[in-house]
Amino acid sequence: MRYAIFGDIHSNLTALVAVLNDIKRRGGVERMWCLGDVVGYGPEPHECIELLRQTDHIGVAGNHDWAAIGKIDTSAFNPDAAAANHWTAKQLSATDIEYLEKLPLVAVEGDFTLVHGSPREPIWEYVLSGQSAGENIAYFQTPYCLVGHSHIPVVFRCQKNGACSAGSFPTDTVLILGKGRLIINPGSVGQPRNGDPRASYAIYDDEAKSIEPRRIVYDIRSTQEKMARAGLPRYLADRLSYGF
Repeated sequence: MRYAIFGDIHSNLTALVAVLNDIKRRGGVERMWCLGDVVGYGPEPHECIELLRQTDHIGVAGNHDWAAIGKIDTSAFNPDAAAANHWTAKQLSATDIEYLEKLPLVAVEGDFTLVHGSPREPIWEYVLSGQSAGENIAYFQTPYCLVGHSHIPVVFRCQKNGACSAGSFPTDTVLILGKGRLIINPGSVGQPRNGDPRASYAIYDDEAKSIEPRRIVYDIRSTQEKMARAGLPRYLADRLSYGF
């Protein structure tokens, strides 16, 4: 079976549609795994939830998902993120709110644990270094853990002694899964931050035991124009052009 792995859509419908179209072009998948933050930042939160709900997927909650429905406040957000979240909250339907409320913090699918931030702190913690990855090994029992939140594609390879090292996750390679434990971030669909503005996701093939990273060009200007019309902070729109 094949699975699509993605997260941090951040209300960017144009990017999400581009990713779903790429999945179809590549033969489709049996199920999709969403690593949280469906909403926040972007101009079409309701539409992203509505489209995602039409797919066979499992999702987990992200910090922006919770902030949009009042499960956490925005005091820890930067001013632009907080402003976008307050705007997002006004765009959600009752069905959208129910969907976000029901998202679990952690999901286990076969050999994979799915979280947004980290297995230790699923909502807020960023896994950005080998040290933070190593500190999280004890918090999941599966061989592999999938995370989002940082918007940066990366693979942490962990040894039996708990030491982990960070490695890149470039599009010209396929990650072959072995016996070692891994923490994997597929990057962001809707707001990449690794210097590459293309939408980012990955495909897992459980027969080949491999994960293939994908980067997809989408109409960034269209999303930026929608953000401008919505009155969302300009910085959030501008950064999409540069992938940071």
